[in-house]
Amino acid sequence: MKIYEELIARGLIAQVTDEEPIRNLVNSGGARFYIGFDPTADSLHVGHFMALCLMKRLQLAGNKPIVLLGGGTGMIGDPSGRTDMRTMMTKEEIDHNISCFIKQMERFIDFGDDKAISVNNGDWLLDLNYIQLLREVGAHFSVNTMLRATCYKQRLDRGLSFLEFNYMIMQAYDFFYLHEHYGCNMQFGGDDQWSNMLAGTDLIRKKTGEDAYAMTITLLLNSHGEKMGKTGKGAVWLDPEKTSPYDFYQYWRNVDDGDVMKCLKMLTFIPLDELNKIEKWEDSRINEKKMLLARELTTLVHGKEEADMAEQAALALFSGVGDDANMPTSSIDIEQLEDGAITVIDLLVLSGLCKSKGEARRLIEQGGAMVDGEKVEALFQTVSEEDLRKGVVLKKGKKAFHKVIID
Repeated sequence: MKIYEELIARGLIAQVTDEEPIRNLVNSGGARFYIGFDPTADSLHVGHFMALCLMKRLQLAGNKPIVLLGGGTGMIGDPSGRTDMRTMMTKEEIDHNISCFIKQMERFIDFGDDKAISVNNGDWLLDLNYIQLLREVGAHFSVNTMLRATCYKQRLDRGLSFLEFNYMIMQAYDFFYLHEHYGCNMQFGGDDQWSNMLAGTDLIRKKTGEDAYAMTITLLLNSHGEKMGKTGKGAVWLDPEKTSPYDFYQYWRNVDDGDVMKCLKMLTFIPLDELNKIEKWEDSRINEKKMLLARELTTLVHGKEEADMAEQAALALFSGVGDDANMPTSSIDIEQLEDGAITVIDLLVLSGLCKSKGEARRLIEQGGAMVDGEKVEALFQTVSEEDLRKGVVLKKGKKAFHKVIID
C-alpha cells in the first residue's frame, strides 16, 4: 500500500484541495511540505503529536518536511479554535519556546543530509513593510470571504481583534514565501486550519500562476467529541519535566474503549495488516489494546527504556506485580509530620495531586481520594510515619496516582 492510501486507511485525511496531484506527489516522494508550529509554550503537547507523526510517515516515504516555527505569527496568535485572545508573548519568550520545540522535534524528524529543514517565519514576517504588504498581499484578499471563515465567524460575537484578523494573511504569506524560496508545494495542518490554508494556495496561484496544494488531517477527538491533547489545565506535554513518562503512559492507557483503535491507527507505526487483526480481538482483550497503545506512544516520545519503566509501574499499581519504583514519587521531611502522622489532605497537596487544601477536602468529600487502594472515608484521616517509610500510593479520581515516602 502506498503512503497516500495508507493515510486514508488510517483515517488521517480530512480534506484536500486537489486529490490526484496530491496523491501523485506524496506517493512519488515529491512533496516538499510544511506544517507550522506556533511557540505558545515551552513544550510541544499531544495536540502537536499527530502532526509530528504525519511528518515522520511522509518523510519515511521519501517526502521532505519543512518545519515552520512561528517566530513571527506567534507574535499575533492564531484565533482558530479560540474563544478569547491569546496572551501576548515577548520575543525572548518566543525564541526560548522555539529552541525547546526544535529539541523535541529531533526525536521524530531526521534533519540530517538535507532530509528536512526548519525555518522561522520571524525571519521574513518581522521585517515586512506594512504598506508593501498591503499592496502586494492584502490586495489579493476579500474581507467578505475572510469573514465567512469558521475561525473568524466563531469569534465575531465575542470580539475579534484586528491583530488576530491579520493571522490568515500572515499564514498565507508564509506558504507563498516558502514556495518561492524553498520550493514548498504542499501545506498540511489540522482541519481547523482549512480556511487559512486555502488562502495560501489562492495567494500562490494569483501571484505566480503556479499550483500549490493543501491537505488537512483529521483532528483527534475522543468519544465525547472533545479535542484530545488540548492545552490548559490537564494538558499532556511531550516534555518529561512537564508530563512524566509514567503520566504520559497513563494518559493513553486510560483512553475510552471506543477510542483505542482510532488512536492505534492514527498515531502508531504498527502495520495496518497487524492492526486489522488486533481490531478483531475479543472485547475482553481491551486492556491489552490499551497497553499496546500506551507502550507504542511512550516509546515514540520518551524511548523504550522509559516506556518499559512506565509499564512496570502501571503493572505494579493495577495488578500487584511489577516494579512501582518508577511511579511518580514525592518525598516529605519527617518534620512535616505532627505526632508521627500527617493528614491525607496535606499529602494530596504536597504530592501535587491537589493545588490547595480546599480542593483536597472537596476530593475526599466527593469520594474521589484513595490511599493504598482504600477509599478515604474521614475528612481528616491521617497516614502514619510507619506507612510513609514503606511508601503510600495516593489516588485522585480514576487516573491520577502518586507515591509518597519519607525522605
